[in-house]
Amino acid sequence: MSHSKKQLRRQIRDARRALSDSDRCEAAARAAQLLLKSRLFQRSRHIALYLPSDGELDSTPLLHAIWRSNKLSYLPMVQPPYSGRLRFASYNAKSRMVNNRYGIPEPSVSACTIVPAWALDLVLLPLVAFDEKGYRLGMGGGYYDRTFNFLSYRQYWRKPCLIGLAYDFQKIEAVPREPWDIPLSGIVTENRLYPSELLANGA
Repeated sequence: MSHSKKQLRRQIRDARRALSDSDRCEAAARAAQLLLKSRLFQRSRHIALYLPSDGELDSTPLLHAIWRSNKLSYLPMVQPPYSGRLRFASYNAKSRMVNNRYGIPEPSVSACTIVPAWALDLVLLPLVAFDEKGYRLGMGGGYYDRTFNFLSYRQYWRKPCLIGLAYDFQKIEAVPREPWDIPLSGIVTENRLYPSELLANGA
């Protein structure tokens, strides 16, 4: 891991944690409103998202919208940890949860339905930083890149659509890239969608 990535992660994570509760709630609501208007969200039925931690943009308004729309929601699971890839488990208000190796709640394996990554329509990802070309700086574990590596062969794989959720201040000029990085189809912030065509065309 380069020094620049470490420094960038530290700076942006500190900025996220410094936000007030009211600022967090307002930003989450505004970002949700933007995405909910898009054809991309409206046409998606199987939607994965995350439970926020470490100051990440709160996905709860979107989760509640998914449930109200009778769509199906899923959460990423890092278990078994040796695989280095994510599995996606069905999630609802009654799901039994356990903490994973990072202390983040995820559905209990014995009480949920596991779906393969390619069966999802839309995946909403957390991130530390992003650029306008859709490249994402994560926490460094590489889980999402390994899981969705099949999207590198886009002539064969059309879904899922990967959309990052972030605060607008997390945008930088250019994310440091690695050969294995999988670019996102777009990013939603409290101020706008990147690219702007995402709202009308659904990626």
